[in-house]
Amino acid sequence: MSRFRRIAANSKGRDLAVGDIHGHFQRLQQCLDRANFDPETDRLISVGDLVDRGPHSAEALAWLAKPWFHAVQGNHESLAITYLYGGRLDLEMYRAAGGGWFLDLPRHEQEVFVEQFLQLPIALEVQTTAGLVGVLHADSPFNDWAALRESLLFDDDARVREVCQWSRQRLKDGDTEPVAGLRALLVGHTPVMQAKRLGNVWHLDTGGWASGHFTLLDLASLTVVTPAA
Repeated sequence: MSRFRRIAANSKGRDLAVGDIHGHFQRLQQCLDRANFDPETDRLISVGDLVDRGPHSAEALAWLAKPWFHAVQGNHESLAITYLYGGRLDLEMYRAAGGGWFLDLPRHEQEVFVEQFLQLPIALEVQTTAGLVGVLHADSPFNDWAALRESLLFDDDARVREVCQWSRQRLKDGDTEPVAGLRALLVGHTPVMQAKRLGNVWHLDTGGWASGHFTLLDLASLTVVTPAA
């Protein structure tokens, strides 16, 4: 299990990033189809929160098995891990946040999901021809990517992971200070009407799991490649 993962540049096709999925994999597939996503050459990078709220959370396992799909661990994956391993957890909050499908599974089935969620890194970095792109679920606790990389690889500080998976502070403050060492940092967690950039941090959760739409961002050009639907 590594908290930090590097992904080499895609020499065959596109790397596209998507915001929170929350159990709406069929809707996501329709979005990929409209973008002419080619699983033979393209890759999809997820900012986490694959499960809860939507009707098809169980499909997360099939998606995680796809060689072209890469994800970081979101706070909803973390909630499942915490539940199974007996950490402090408000069960009413978890169920209200869409975790009922998981809570109601027999333990041996919960273990299968958590085993996969534990494999997900807290942070990803993806090489592109134009420079390095970072991926987190919520926000970076450091304004220098190298500092976060170092922390996740060697310290495994729970406070750092909490910011990475739960913080909404950057959006709340309208903070435009860039994260050094990256061309762009891609995050989700907090829904926005349209993809929003603050400094070099892109917020991609445009509510495709709710009444909004999925946004696909091309990592090479940092342009949105899908229309709202």
